[in-house]
Amino acid sequence: MKITIVGAGFSGAVIARKLAENGHRCVVIDERKHVAGNCFTERDAGTEIMIHRYGPHIFHTDNTEVWDYVNQFCTMMPFVNRVKTTAQGQVFSLPINLHTINQFFKKTFSPDEASAFIDSIGRKDIASPETFEEQALKFVGEELYQAFFYGYTKKQWGMEPRELPASILKRLPVRFVYDDNYFNHRYQGIPRDGYTPIIAGILQHENIEIRLNCKFEELNDTGDHLFYSGPLDRYFNYEFGRLGYRTLDFEEFRHKGVYQGTAVMNYGDESVPYTRITEHKYFAPWEMDQFEDTVCFREFSRLCGPDDIPYYPIRLAGEKKLLDAYTDHANQLSNVTFIGRLGAYSYLDMDVTITRAMETARMAIDSFSSGKPIPVFGAFG
Repeated sequence: MKITIVGAGFSGAVIARKLAENGHRCVVIDERKHVAGNCFTERDAGTEIMIHRYGPHIFHTDNTEVWDYVNQFCTMMPFVNRVKTTAQGQVFSLPINLHTINQFFKKTFSPDEASAFIDSIGRKDIASPETFEEQALKFVGEELYQAFFYGYTKKQWGMEPRELPASILKRLPVRFVYDDNYFNHRYQGIPRDGYTPIIAGILQHENIEIRLNCKFEELNDTGDHLFYSGPLDRYFNYEFGRLGYRTLDFEEFRHKGVYQGTAVMNYGDESVPYTRITEHKYFAPWEMDQFEDTVCFREFSRLCGPDDIPYYPIRLAGEKKLLDAYTDHANQLSNVTFIGRLGAYSYLDMDVTITRAMETARMAIDSFSSGKPIPVFGAFG
């Protein structure tokens, strides 16, 4: 069969490789001039520092199959994401841990003492938190909420935290030990040579053709089946209106020597317009000593416009009616499968993206051999 896949990120690449290995001819298109999507990395021309061009990506997972799959195409180096935040004139470690609590409140709590203290300052009148703000106030209290969550969240989402669902904050842990590893996953790392060679390696197969600088709208023939990882609303030419996304702007600057001494520095105060600064040579500590100078990026979040790159869906209550309209419309189609973060209108980490791409490819292989239809939303269905 001839398969067309829109998007040369992890979703499109993994599906293309699985289908190509099964004997299907795949054409992978991407409107950018490079593969790897938002995971794209490249060496900075001036310093040779590996730059995560669309924001930093740390690979983390508990899925052994996914970890082993990625490691076929790269040398994965150990990396622990230790995030710092500047708030109220001090620098703290995130996620909130025992050191953060003791430093913030000027205490020397033991783990049990810290747990009891945080429990005592949490809002007892909030039984079932419905908003981000209520979730934070219930579990960490007013002072920690204002220092670490209120300003940062307002900048990241462009709205008051009381307008956001509580589910967003459930991804942010509080620890009562001195553990500042941002993730809890078994496997964590960053590829030694960046993410771009991983995607290029996955796509390197005799049954895969790659067409860059090619928009979906320019295609005259999508073959026997189309896998589409672009924005769901764009596929339908925004017939019902535009779904809400946030986009990111990056302000690059350079510095002699070391600028902040860590990979990620968040800025919790609302008065600082950017959400964080990333110093990219710290994402490759195994080669950091090679570089005398440094490259940093200030990161700004804002509402995604028609000409912007969508980074993550807003998915608020107001989007549900519009999303349902597109989902219902999509379910009337045949020979089209929507994949990835944009196609499913869902925030996904890299490991989940790969897992769902693998599952979707298996569904497709089974469908092509049995004649059963593939779910319109693949492994999301």
